[in-house]
Amino acid sequence: MPSGNSSKYQSTNYSVSSLLSYIENDEIAVPDIQRPFVWQGRQVRDLIDSLYNGYPTGYLIIWQNPTVHLKDGTEAGGKKLLIDGQQRVTALMTAVAGKSIITSDYREKRIIIAFNPLAQDDEERFAVKTAAHERSHQWISDISMMFKNDFDSFSFVDDYRQKNPDVDPKVVNAAVQRLLRIRDVQLGAIVLDSNLTIDEVTEIFIRVNSRGKSLNAADFAMSKIAADEAHGGANLRKAVDYFCHLASDPGFYKQLVHDEGFAASPYAQKLAWLKKGLSSVFVPDFDDMLRVSFMHKFTQGKLANLVGSLSGRDTDTRTYSEEKIEESFSKLSDGVLDFMNEHNYNNFSLALRGAGFTEKSLVRSQITLDFAYTLYLYLNKQGDMSPQEEKRFVAKWYVLTTLTGRYIGSPESWMDRDLRSLASRGFEQTFSELEESTLSETYWGVTLPQRMETPSISSPFLNVYLAAQVFFSCHSLFSNALRVADLLHVHGDVHHVFPKAYLAKHGFDDKNQYNQIANYAYLDTGVNIKISDKAPHEYFREMADLCSMGDESAPLESLDALKQNLAENCIPESILCMAAKDYPDFLYERRKLMASLIRRYYERL
Repeated sequence: MPSGNSSKYQSTNYSVSSLLSYIENDEIAVPDIQRPFVWQGRQVRDLIDSLYNGYPTGYLIIWQNPTVHLKDGTEAGGKKLLIDGQQRVTALMTAVAGKSIITSDYREKRIIIAFNPLAQDDEERFAVKTAAHERSHQWISDISMMFKNDFDSFSFVDDYRQKNPDVDPKVVNAAVQRLLRIRDVQLGAIVLDSNLTIDEVTEIFIRVNSRGKSLNAADFAMSKIAADEAHGGANLRKAVDYFCHLASDPGFYKQLVHDEGFAASPYAQKLAWLKKGLSSVFVPDFDDMLRVSFMHKFTQGKLANLVGSLSGRDTDTRTYSEEKIEESFSKLSDGVLDFMNEHNYNNFSLALRGAGFTEKSLVRSQITLDFAYTLYLYLNKQGDMSPQEEKRFVAKWYVLTTLTGRYIGSPESWMDRDLRSLASRGFEQTFSELEESTLSETYWGVTLPQRMETPSISSPFLNVYLAAQVFFSCHSLFSNALRVADLLHVHGDVHHVFPKAYLAKHGFDDKNQYNQIANYAYLDTGVNIKISDKAPHEYFREMADLCSMGDESAPLESLDALKQNLAENCIPESILCMAAKDYPDFLYERRKLMASLIRRYYERL
């Protein structure tokens, strides 16, 4: 156990029974109990087994809420927040205390653990309950009944012996008593001081947590929100959760309407439109929703600052006040309502669709989308542009930041910088300077083609290129009927212009060579099969011959149509004469053509 440090944290222990009692009495806030429980049943089983056998289960980390001053000058005692250990505590509450949890698909259920008091050596002693355990006389199908206040171990052992007459009651009793001692097992806890900053809390979390995972600022913020009942935190937290769940499962609305407390809140009406289903490439999770709501209302990019604001912290004076809490909850609530607004959300989605981003497969950076929606809400609030201009500039910003990877490395720092620039200099100047500093002639002619030298099918450059093809209504390769947009929608074939097998036969057998994005083109499945592993000069020449003869079986009616089709797919006409030795030259030429198409697309947005 780490030694305590009075200035930052102290080490302590809680028995399982006292911990559950504190939570039941609302002394320690475990807000995520009513948010999706991500553990599998076997993980709950393993936890109970570890407690039974005296194995370590890791530290809980608790942060004492900062103490705020009320209007009458007195101090309000804040709840303790359980910032690590929520899954373990939730597992105990469902398995030992017999409470229901909300699963990852937002269904209410219990994870019930069965117990075999006669298990020996390698035999299974605990299991997630099944119908077989219920039918068995040897298994106790639900351990939670043994932790109830009225449980009588003497009567239980006697009943068990009658159902299993050959067993030794002493063995059964010893196993039962050992299981009941789980209540007294001590769980280590690190209690962090209320004066710590969010950064300090995060650093301690990482150092203490044996898994070394990062403390997610959104999880932290959701915990803080849900624990603050005085400022409407419960319904605010539900608004975020419910919106995100409805965005991916409209059928959830039938369950949501039974939450009477939430139905009376201002959020309920704002998300009712989602029951019709969502047609957008932007399907947020609670991290996205919190981030956007926070950024556009607080004009800050670092989500960790939200917890400090919701705790009443004034960044200038480093003091806490009730007024700051009220102001922060009000701003965040307004931000969430703006996010959920049907008009806002649909117009933002239209901006993306209008820019060719019609499929989720074309979106790889959710945080880049987060800032684009933040920008839309910012421009909409400013009211200086027409709706068409708002959508146009949001689309251009999204494409620019996707191409340059602006929010991939240190995203919060870049977003914070951009938000402050918008606030101080306005959009027009901020955008103009961003374009001039990132999209130079050198970028379009040299940098972008070079960055397209990658085998990644999820490359942002390939995604923007495909969005450009959708924007220009480009036909797929060798077709005058099917468009790239059609094949993206039905997950059509991604064809290798120089077939993989053909390249492998001629020395290009490394997947990083034949899987270059400049070697990809969307193609109808039937045509792709016919091409097989032919050389490019062979199958392109065959197609050219069919087109020039006006053959009825040709998918394109003329040689000019073929040339137009090649241009739409950024394939140089020299492909008709290319063999394996020409592959490197082909990649170079096609990257240049793809970059040129992306530039024309960006300038047309």
